[in-house]
Amino acid sequence: MNKKSETRELFTLEGSECIIRGTHHKVRDVSYCAQLDIVERDRIGVLFLNSLSPTRAGKGDSAVYWADSFAEGGYPSFRFDLPGFGDSDGDPPADQLNFINHGCYAPIVCTKIRELVARFNLSGVVLVGLCAGAVSAIHTAAACRECRGVILMDPYFHLPLSPRSSVWGKLVGRIPAGALRRVLKRCFHILLAARVQMPTAKLPSNSNFGLLRHYKELASRCLPTLILTVPAVRQRGVGFDYINYICEQARNNQMVLQVVSGADHTFANRIGRTSVRRFIEVWLNDYFPLQGRSEDVVSAEKSECGSAKSRIQSVQRYLHEESLS
Repeated sequence: MNKKSETRELFTLEGSECIIRGTHHKVRDVSYCAQLDIVERDRIGVLFLNSLSPTRAGKGDSAVYWADSFAEGGYPSFRFDLPGFGDSDGDPPADQLNFINHGCYAPIVCTKIRELVARFNLSGVVLVGLCAGAVSAIHTAAACRECRGVILMDPYFHLPLSPRSSVWGKLVGRIPAGALRRVLKRCFHILLAARVQMPTAKLPSNSNFGLLRHYKELASRCLPTLILTVPAVRQRGVGFDYINYICEQARNNQMVLQVVSGADHTFANRIGRTSVRRFIEVWLNDYFPLQGRSEDVVSAEKSECGSAKSRIQSVQRYLHEESLS
């Protein structure tokens, strides 16, 4: 089933007894689309995965904005709802967060990616995930040959820790709400932050070890990876700097990390939306240049502007200056 418009079409993937509904953002760059024979084959698609609760549109339609932008630049983009989300069939699992954290959506997403690749004549996809969607993206990319790259927006690598099962939870549970409780809570988080700086800090017991193992697999395969984070939530009081840890695991030139100043966790505010669009455009053009563009042109751009990492940093400086003006 397809419902078409000039720039988008709704589609349904019905294989494997699991019905998934989504939106295809069609390539519409005039100069690129003029080469129709190239557009219709061997294209890299950009696929957005659901985070924990929003539909495929994302908060404030942010995913729609990004998908429209990338399609306009020559990259067919797709948003679909996983079972239990939005327009797709199926009920959400009883403990959806636990379901996502343990990669239970990965087999479904892998199957649907294969359908998507065959349906739209793609050579592969780049997965984009925010928060819990980034967790699904890592689990999926480790198992899916059609995945050519991943974009992780503020990913997390820890599992929820029940406060009542911890020493902290037992202590706080005995103290009435008030000034003393607030002081103890503040001291506790100061100690956690100090622990992050300790060179001998080990992975916490509530680390998502399965997810970290899959990330290491991606790093060992040198899968192109872009990680976008927000300064205010990089540690989130979990007591361990997972972003720094995974950067140390990825000792290759295929991983780019960028802190998006001025954005919130969802990247849905004005600065976040614009920054994400520009950073991803630079990254896509560097790692997945559009077919039909002269190799000499691509080489000249890289020589003039440097690597994706340096070019993204240049964009960050420009956006910062623009916000101050």
